Amino acid sequence: MAEEKHIVWSDINLDLEDWRDSLTEIYGDASEDFLYEKMCESNEMNFYDERANLNIQLPREIIVIADLGLWNGRFSGYKTIKSGNIRDCLCPECDYNEWYVDKKGDFRCRAIHHDGTNHYLYRTFKNGVSDYQIENFKEKLYNGTATRADITRLTHRLGDEIGKVYGWEFSKKQKQEIFER
Repeated sequence: MAEEKHIVWSDINLDLEDWRDSLTEIYGDASEDFLYEKMCESNEMNFYDERANLNIQLPREIIVIADLGLWNGRFSGYKTIKSGNIRDCLCPECDYNEWYVDKKGDFRCRAIHHDGTNHYLYRTFKNGVSDYQIENFKEKLYNGTATRADITRLTHRLGDEIGKVYGWEFSKKQKQEIFER
């Protein structure tokens, strides 16, 4: 069964057939190479539109929970987006990227590069979470011992804010389970 997800933007598996009707309406009987180039250019312009759509300022910084696929194995990690603006999550750092909101309302990215695939989960800390709790949580993320319960106890998902832009709704129920990729 395919994973339920709402794609915000992707350049993974672009298929000219999905774009052909609209491109031939504009460019007529242009060559396949020309249409492919225009598809890529249009998709790139859509990326900037999506960044504009997601200009959503949150009250706290965003934490990016990472499952990294590197040449020497898989590693856990994190980074923070100090601006707290959701648009700053859309920052392509790999060859191919796909940002989406999953069925749990979590904002995620699948990023493919020459050594493998990285998976990112974007969250923001809840009000009242102490600096001590944040540092302890970051240590767990770094060590790969953070559970889904740790994540949902200390952070909010971003999908609800993103859903307001696109008209998507997500279940309010969040299961306490081991963190999934």
